[in-house]
Amino acid sequence: MTRPMLVIPAIDLAGGRSRVVHWPGASAGVGAPTDRPERIAETFVRAGAKLIHLVDADGARAGAPANLEAVGAIASRVAVPLQLAGGIESADAVRLAFAAGATRIVLAMDMADRPDVIRECLAVAGDWLAVGLDPRPERVAAFPWHRDRPPTVPELADELVGLGVRRFVLAHGGGPDSTLIAQLTATHDAEVLVAGGVNDIAGLTRLRDAGVAGVILGEALLSGAIDYVRAMEAAA
Repeated sequence: MTRPMLVIPAIDLAGGRSRVVHWPGASAGVGAPTDRPERIAETFVRAGAKLIHLVDADGARAGAPANLEAVGAIASRVAVPLQLAGGIESADAVRLAFAAGATRIVLAMDMADRPDVIRECLAVAGDWLAVGLDPRPERVAAFPWHRDRPPTVPELADELVGLGVRRFVLAHGGGPDSTLIAQLTATHDAEVLVAGGVNDIAGLTRLRDAGVAGVILGEALLSGAIDYVRAMEAAA
């Protein structure tokens, strides 16, 4: 029997606000839109969310956390784990994120070239650390790796699992590569989450059947393109 897959709402943080305005009652013309991330998180938690994914867009550009006050505001209003990505590039940044209220963190793909830093972050975060990977071959090939040749995504996964990483977030600009995902879930003792690239309920079902532990949805949920309750039903 296929295990239930988490449908994880994502909120992009910029200047302390959500980059995408959320208006849950837009189709019926009720309620009011909001860009307050803590209010958006509360809406999804009331609907059944078990985890909220936060992207510190400013932090990703700066190379250090930049929206920790917003993370703290969310943590004070919801009682579910918060997974933070963007600007986490050191063990100290992990500590700051945890102190603000995050309970999971995601390192960027370029950290694969810094194994010593990954080990330091693992010493702080343990199993609550994930590494984000962009599985698109052209993106991996174009990355400025500090090695003789660009690695493949399976090779990166092998390296990271060897270091102790037990969770990956695969970011997609287009449709997720179900074959690659199935390969990773079958050959690595690690949890695979997929971020982006899903625009309909059928896409969620395909990922569930491929063994994905969770799908992270941002604008598709906040815009109403995918209904959250229907998404959770499809993932069960």
